[in-house]
Amino acid sequence: MDKIDFLCQLAIILFSSKMLGILMRKFGFPQVLGFIIAGILIGPSIWGLIFNVNAGGIFPIFSENNYYLSAFAEVGVIFVMFTAGLETKLKDIKETGVVSFAIAMGGVLLPLACGTALGYAFLPEKDFIKCLFIGTIMTATSVGITVEILRELGKLQTKVGTVILSAAIIDDVLGVIVLALVLSLNGGGISSPVLDAINPNGYVWISIIWMLAFFVFAIGVGILLSKLFKKIEQKYPHTRRIPILSIVVCFMYAFVAEKIFGVADITGAYIAGLVLSTNHTSAQYVDRRVTINSYMIFAPIFFASIGIKISFVGLTLDVLWFALAFVAVAIMTKIIGCGGIAKICKFSNKDSLRIGVGMIARGEVALIIIDKGISGGIIHSKYLAIVVLLVLVSSLLTPILLKLLYKKKDKTNLPLHTEQLTIPEVK
Repeated sequence: MDKIDFLCQLAIILFSSKMLGILMRKFGFPQVLGFIIAGILIGPSIWGLIFNVNAGGIFPIFSENNYYLSAFAEVGVIFVMFTAGLETKLKDIKETGVVSFAIAMGGVLLPLACGTALGYAFLPEKDFIKCLFIGTIMTATSVGITVEILRELGKLQTKVGTVILSAAIIDDVLGVIVLALVLSLNGGGISSPVLDAINPNGYVWISIIWMLAFFVFAIGVGILLSKLFKKIEQKYPHTRRIPILSIVVCFMYAFVAEKIFGVADITGAYIAGLVLSTNHTSAQYVDRRVTINSYMIFAPIFFASIGIKISFVGLTLDVLWFALAFVAVAIMTKIIGCGGIAKICKFSNKDSLRIGVGMIARGEVALIIIDKGISGGIIHSKYLAIVVLLVLVSSLLTPILLKLLYKKKDKTNLPLHTEQLTIPEVK
């Protein structure tokens, strides 16, 4: 791709994203909603239909040959997750760990079961693996979108925000494990170059153990890194080398997570931020520096890319009915599954609803799952439209609903340390 084309497209994305972001904020909505709408407006979903352009619209920004902006978008979501980790306190994670895991389980099991049943109702082939894969698509939560919305609303470090973030991270890990199981049943599997070498036969239990080994590795290395950064902070307080080294750690954790352990790179980036957050003063300094770069360039490109990738090509009538049912079930099962468990954990009705709504956003992970299913021969490519529609509706619906649910201030908006979680006793 020509470098001049890339620079022009970059300018168009940043300008349109910022203008619509400002417009959304004037109406009282998070600007991330404007970023996504900007992507829809300049992408193939609008221009492709108007002018019958099949090559990606007037701006074929995310075509296979355009790896520049795809890379920028990837860095964007990594930065979003890294800064989320920096802003999260380990103490908060410990306090919400049991509750977050229970909520994540509710947000995986209910969508998985209902999605499988939906597959049997709509798919012409009543094949168990294909139907189970429909449920698997529903399990994923877009952590990046949810984090940015909560941050803009000023709720990321509240009790509810921390629970949503923790549950969404666990939710993605569980979703990857479910995907590994489904692909293994179909003769494939989630892999990395290293995993392929140690597990050539594709045994699913080895894949799961290897993915879990990443967290042991991340914690072990994280303890050493935490001590190292404390020494650097003491010797060179608030110098540029600290944020630069922090970004190096972020990228290396993301790389190791995906390429060695088969875990999503965004999970690795979040854990990197969590590790560095143990040095509170240093973490705040790094967060301010990284956020500037993220908000100026990378984050808008990532969120716009979600809108740009949306296309309605191949959306026939039978697929459309299936898509509408799929979207409705995917959204309601997250609200009921996550919100219901939150209610059992003695959250208020409003906070339970906030948690359920905070978990409905779908994005990059859902798109990755459908791509794996298509490439693995589990499902036909025409069903990509249902996931695209889910990403579109959930990405637009989440900020709107969360904004409405947080419209009135109450005590549940207080930071986590001012209000303790109530965890039911295990009998």
